[in-house]
Amino acid sequence: MVAAKIAPSMLSSDFANLASEADYMLRCGADWLHMDIMDGHFVPNLTIGAPVIESLRKHTRAYLDCHLMVTNPLDYVEPLAKAGASGFTFHVEASKDNWQEVVRSVKAKGMRPGVALKPGTPVTDVYPLVDDEVPVEMVLVMTVEPGFGGQKFMPETMEKVRALRQKYPSLDIEVDGGLGPDTIGQAASAGANCIVAGSSVFKAKEPAEVISILRKGVVEAQGRN
Repeated sequence: MVAAKIAPSMLSSDFANLASEADYMLRCGADWLHMDIMDGHFVPNLTIGAPVIESLRKHTRAYLDCHLMVTNPLDYVEPLAKAGASGFTFHVEASKDNWQEVVRSVKAKGMRPGVALKPGTPVTDVYPLVDDEVPVEMVLVMTVEPGFGGQKFMPETMEKVRALRQKYPSLDIEVDGGLGPDTIGQAASAGANCIVAGSSVFKAKEPAEVISILRKGVVEAQGRN
């Protein structure tokens, strides 16, 4: 059984107060802090990079779960490692020719490698990365189109989560996009254990209560399965 990990998406936070927002999320019960890194090319939006990660690292010991929505993930390995990133999750769509080099570089720099896939990408595309002799340690199933927060959860993506959980019982499976109290049941029942949540946490009157609901959803689903 894999542990539940709740990762508030800092994309939904107040960037002018990133350190205090991060501390607040941890005090509310977050396990990880999810950091969305977008290059304005792989996805239309442009967000943060290594300098922001480095700045935040000075104020927290938290696990910084970095999701790279970038065209050339290999270019980001060394800068993010120096900045203090904990996890480095890159997109399979952006690394079809060099994913082994990316994974090995990420591990060599002391970060935890993960791979993400868009809603339209077949789940079988990530199997070789999990089965490799130097495997990724997490698969992120996007439950919305990557690039913007606040989108609606796509339930059809849960088939990928189910397939991954059946094939890899001990794998960390993360879901990102439209997760909240109304959708956690679908994601957790399918087998997701790492839950990224942005708007549903940051816009809540009681973020700690939402984080607790998300965690309870994962734990209860695991108890039924």
